[in-house]
Amino acid sequence: MSVLIDKFDVFAGGFWLTLQICVLAAIGALILGTIVAVLRISPVPPLQAVGTAYVNIFRNMPLTIVMFFAAFGLPALGSNADFLRIPGLDIVFSRLGTDLPYFRFGLIALVLYTAAFVCEALRSGVNAVPAGQAEAARSLGLTFTQNLRHVVLPQSWAASVVPLGSVIIAMIKNSALIGFFGVVGDLSQTADQLTSAGGEPFIPVAIGISIGYLIMTVPLGVLLDRIERRQAVAR
Repeated sequence: MSVLIDKFDVFAGGFWLTLQICVLAAIGALILGTIVAVLRISPVPPLQAVGTAYVNIFRNMPLTIVMFFAAFGLPALGSNADFLRIPGLDIVFSRLGTDLPYFRFGLIALVLYTAAFVCEALRSGVNAVPAGQAEAARSLGLTFTQNLRHVVLPQSWAASVVPLGSVIIAMIKNSALIGFFGVVGDLSQTADQLTSAGGEPFIPVAIGISIGYLIMTVPLGVLLDRIERRQAVAR
């Protein structure tokens, strides 16, 4: 078990990179998932079809396949991923010191996959909003966009906090796959580096990696339990 102390800096570096991946992927998935949820409840049939198709494709596709296409398919579409470079995000990535382009590809795959589940969690929150409130908003002359912005989405977000938290916890665990598709330095790659290249025993290394993921998931789970109890009391 001395490897946990002797290689603490390696574990800490892997934890830090994994935390960056999870935070950025959570932000991206929440934004994209909200957009897809709006498409799914839109009164325009073509938009509904687009949202439904997106959810059905990514929710029923293994994350490994999504990662594979992101890591090996996206580079074929543009040299050195220039078509994916966004000035604002480039500044963030450069300050974080992340490895491009595979960090970007893995992040895109995780966002696309998780957004489908975020969409469904939000849609369940939308269904929890009493229909009379949306009808009252329409009777006041609010447009569909205004109705969503001021009436439906705020309440659906509040009702979806616990399901969304569960989705983010699952996303944190799913992020372990990113290291096997070219992202160097995350927790899963740290395990491979220490056991294969460093010759360290597997079980202590696996315990160290597990502790890293538990540090991210357990506090979030405890927070969700408290939120769920408060919501139950409020009802």
